[in-house]
Parts: sequence; C-alpha cells; structure tokens
Amino acid sequence: MTDYTKIDFSPLIEASADEVVTEAYVRDVKLNSGKTLALITLDNGHDHSRPNTLGPRTLAGLGSTLDELRARAAAGAIDGVAVTGKPWIFAAGADLSKVGSLATRENALLMAQMGHYVLGKFSDLGVPSFAFVNGLALGGAMEIALHCDYRTLDENAAALAFPEVFLGIIPGWGGATLVPNLIGIEAAIDIIISNPLKQNRMMKPKQAFELGLFDAMFGSASFLENSLRWADSVLSGDTKVQRPNEPGKLERLTKWPVAIKIARKTLESKIGTAAKAPYRALELLDAAKDNDRAKGFEREDQALTDLISDDQFHASIYAFNLVQKRAKKPAGAPAKELAQPVNKVGVIGAGLMASQFALLFARKLRVPVLITDLDQERVDKGLSYIYGEVDKMHEKGRLSSDDANQIKALVTGTTDKSLYADCDWVIEAVFEELGVKHAVFKEIEPIISDTAIIATNTSSLSVAEIGSVLKHPERLLGFHFFNPVAVMPLIEVVRIEQTNDEALATAMATAKKLGKSAVITADRPGFVVNRLLAKIMGEPARAIDNGTDLAVVERSLDPIGLPMGPFELIDLVGYKVAAHVQDTMATAFPERFYATDTLHKLADVESPLEKNKAGKPTGFSKQAAKLLAGGKSPSTAAEILRTVEDELAKEIHIMLEEGVVTAAEDIDLCLIFGAGFPFQAGGITKYLDRVGASERVNGKKFHA
Repeated sequence: MTDYTKIDFSPLIEASADEVVTEAYVRDVKLNSGKTLALITLDNGHDHSRPNTLGPRTLAGLGSTLDELRARAAAGAIDGVAVTGKPWIFAAGADLSKVGSLATRENALLMAQMGHYVLGKFSDLGVPSFAFVNGLALGGAMEIALHCDYRTLDENAAALAFPEVFLGIIPGWGGATLVPNLIGIEAAIDIIISNPLKQNRMMKPKQAFELGLFDAMFGSASFLENSLRWADSVLSGDTKVQRPNEPGKLERLTKWPVAIKIARKTLESKIGTAAKAPYRALELLDAAKDNDRAKGFEREDQALTDLISDDQFHASIYAFNLVQKRAKKPAGAPAKELAQPVNKVGVIGAGLMASQFALLFARKLRVPVLITDLDQERVDKGLSYIYGEVDKMHEKGRLSSDDANQIKALVTGTTDKSLYADCDWVIEAVFEELGVKHAVFKEIEPIISDTAIIATNTSSLSVAEIGSVLKHPERLLGFHFFNPVAVMPLIEVVRIEQTNDEALATAMATAKKLGKSAVITADRPGFVVNRLLAKIMGEPARAIDNGTDLAVVERSLDPIGLPMGPFELIDLVGYKVAAHVQDTMATAFPERFYATDTLHKLADVESPLEKNKAGKPTGFSKQAAKLLAGGKSPSTAAEILRTVEDELAKEIHIMLEEGVVTAAEDIDLCLIFGAGFPFQAGGITKYLDRVGASERVNGKKFHA
C-alpha cells in the first residue's frame, strides 16, 4: 500500500507559485456541553464570484492545519474538528487551471496522491470530524466532506456535484471509493457518471440529503448554529447517526455487478466507447465493492494519473473554458448598454416551433407574448400546447401555481396582427419559404413601432434576402434556435450588413435572459451548425448510396465520440429536414456538398430504420432498403471517418476565411451547444488538429 507520508510533494507545490490560495482559518468554538470544537473556515479572500478552490498550495496549508489539530486532539485540547466555507461557498473542487497546467504524468500522480494524503487526515484526527457544507460544493469539496466522519448541509446550497467525468477525469480524491460504499452502487453510478453526462447535472440539497450523502440538513438563516448544536449532540452521544446504506448493509455479491453491467451497456448505447473517463469511473465503482479504502485510493491515483495526462482531459479543459469564459463574453457583441428593453414579444405563427418560442419568452422574460396565425383554429391549437406544457412543468414541481398561472396569462393569441403594434420584439416562425416570409414581413413592418426588433428563425435561407422587402432592414437579424427549444442552449445570432448595433445588442441581451448562449455569425448558408452537420450527414449518405452497409456507416464516426451515428442523427432530426439542409448546402456550394434523393425517398417511409432495444439502428427496413441506390463501391469505416474529418477541416478553414464567425473557438462553441459535440473531443477544431486533418487539408493547425 502507498505510504503517502513518504512522498515528496515539493515539486508540485513549487510549480504552482501563482495559485490563488484558499486559506484554512481555525477558531475554537465552545459548545453548550462544555466541549471544544475546532472550526476550520476555508476562504480564499475573494467574494462569492471567485469560489474557494483546492490547488497544491491550498492542500499543503490545509494539511499543516490538520496536523496541528491532530496534535491538539492528542493533548486533549479539542473534542472535535469541523470544516466549513466562506459565505455561500464551501469549495468548487480542485483548481482546474492548476490541474491543466501541471498535467505531466509525474505531476498528475502527485496531485492525486496529495489529495488522498491531505483529505485522508480528516478521518485520522483522533477526534470526530464534521463537514458543515454551507454552499456550493463540487468535486474535491464533496470529497472533503466524505472524508469527515459526519456531514451537515445547508438546504439552500447552490450546487452539489461530482463533475469530474464531464471534464474527462474521475473523482480521484476518494469519491469513486467512498460514495458507492456510503449510498450504494446504483445511486453512485447516477451521481458520478450519469449526472455529468447529462450536461453536467447538479444535485439539489434535498436530493443529496435523501441519497444519504449528508446526515443532517438545516436552513440557511441559522445553518452554522444548528450544525454546531447537532455536532455537540453527536459528540455527547445524544444523537446516534443511522445510515441505511452503511457498508455492512450493502448487498455486494449480486446487485453490484448487475448494476455495473447495466451501466456499461447504457453508456455504450448513449455515448459510444470513445470517451475514456466514464468507463474508467465505472471500473473504479465496480472495484469499490471490496470496501478497501487503501486499495481504492491507489486505484484512483492510477486512474487520475492516466486521465490527467491524456489528450481527452486537455480537450475537455479547452471546451470547459470555452463554455465558462468565451460563451459569457461573446465575440463581436456590441456594448450591453445599447440593448433596448423588451417589454412585449410578438411571435408570428402558432405551429410547434412558434409555440415553443412563445413559451420560452413568457417563462424567461415574464413579459406579454402574442402569437398569431392564419386562422383561430391554429392559434387555439398553439395556445393549447403552451398551456399544456406549463401544466406539465407545474405537475413536475418546476413551476409554482402562481408562476404557472402568470405564464399562462402572459401568452395570448389572435388572428388580428394589428396587436403587434406595441411589441418591442417580433420573431417569425412561419414556413421555410422565401415568398412566405416576404409576405409576412411586408404585412408586419407597417404595423410595428419604428424601434421594434425584427427577427427570423430561418435555418437555411439568407437573412438579407428575407429582409430585402423591409424599409428598415437595420433592425433585422437572424435568431436561430435549435430543437427542442427549451433544451438546446445555442442561439445563432445572424448579423446582416445593415443590422445596427442596437438591434444586435438587444438580441444578445435577450438571448442571455432566455438562458441561452449566443454566437454571432455572418449571413452565410447554413450559418455554422447546419453547414457542418451537412458534412457529418452528407458524406455518410454518400457512402450509403455507394453501397456501404449501414452498420459500417453508423460506427464510422465513433472515434469522434458523437452522441449518435450519422443515420441515427438523420432519423432524429427528420429525413425531410435533413434533406432540406443537404439541398440548401449543395445548392449554395455544389462543388463541396453532397445532396441525395435517398433522403427524400426515406422521408416517405414510416420507419426507415430497424433498431435494437437501445434504440440504435441495426439496418434499414425492407421498405427503405428497396429505395436505396444500390451502389457497388462501398467504403470502410476508416475511409468514411477520414473523409468526414478532411471535409470538416476544409469547410471550417473556408468559413473562417469568409468571416462566418470571429475565430475557431466560436465554431467549437456552436457545435458543443448546438450539436452536442462531446467535451472530451474538445471542440471540432481541436479534434481536427489532434487527428492531423487540419494539417492534411490546410497545411496548418487551427490552434498554434
């Protein structure tokens, strides 16, 4: 077994001279029973906007503090030790900026071992230890709590999670070993693997408490006082902590391996096999059934070392920084002060997409929203959908009764377009045909105010051409949502030559209030996401036309780590939509994009794909197979992959030369937010650099 006391951590500490250190301040608290509790407060000296983090120097300081407290405990000077955080923040886990910069294999191992060494001292103080989790606690912060003997939780803590798998690593300071032995294997799989893969889902305090991660939960107003009182009762023996899933009560022989087997199959069906971190985490959880801390921590050391020094972790950190930093300061955005207030929204159309818009605007902006359509029957159908969705959210506890009633009252519908007169923002969601959109805008412009913003949700038409009938195109822009509107986080904000800064600033501010990430794009065919998806769908469609077996095509892009195969994606977005995207791009750039009648033909088949129990395509149905071109020059999976990689690299290079977006990073953001591009691939341009496609096609990498 590793003797952490004999490891020299000085190289790691010396390499992190610029770390923002989280200090461990100690004060003695006299409890009502007369006992003394040493209370550690973690505080980096900044406000809540800069959370406490755990870098090498922070760990070293915390370790020294715990050594001093252990000596005091041995001398009988204290009866217990507790740790809490600064206001609203326990800690945000390991300092990712340090982990990324220290990612040599040697430093990675030291980082893993140092975490185990220091945090392990909480369970070896000679007196009981308590974690008073008073706010945000992520990753390593949760592991601090796990190493303590007892844990309390603020019922209003902002977020609790083990996000490591989301970032291409694993909970490597005890989490992968301690969690399953505390709450059981099924729950451990959920919070360590499943939640991170669901767009980094966090736990609410109530959920974390009910799972058994914490022993007591108190309100914010008197959280510390109640935690101290509770700790006193534990120290005095008045409170006996009962845990339903204590190690001796967990069933390990049958339930454990079955849960692991099911989880593995679920992972394979949902994310493929390219991502390393989820499978490595699953291996650790499987091995944790031996309930051997020492062996478990060694296994975590090795796993964390392998993953931190791997390309996928570097790629994940790149993607994480894009999402956390660049997305919050969009490139090319005008000054926020130029944004106009939006106090009423008009949605032209009452179909499914328009109804989703109306619901989102009402729910997020809490302003009146008006929908219109050609006849009252269509309007009523749209309103019925919106009200039904509000009712569902209320039933699931996502909206209070008051909120649900308010949102319903805000959305109205009519055939009388004159009511758009006092709208500050009008967005059309009518049929994707230029003549239809022209007719709508010609009718609407004389009605609305001179300052109202006009937006189009077109996914394929030229925004400038749509606005060619307007007298004031300077207030027009594209505002392209992705389906489902409530879920997909991206909006492509399309600026035409005439769009003024006030309109653009208003669009960016509105997108933010809607809870979306906006990327500004030029008015070019397909904008960003659909232009590149046309390559991801088009080349596999060409391979099918040439006679390649569907199973080969579906596996061909697995190394990229996309959440689904090409035809599974086409099946999801719809064959008519996919065919429309391909036709649009092939019309604009016939020498570079592939369009096929096959997609149009398959659109007329009720169920073109045969699927297994996991919903993955296994082949074409008999009816669909009859419609295929029947080519005689099939491709291998490797050939399809290389073609797609090279075509993407070529197209992105052209897009950057055209100025579709400001930089390669914006293309990466669009695909992460708009197409579910995996974090561990690090954005499409980083991936293409890594596999050599950028240099093969363009002679240089996208990133120096």
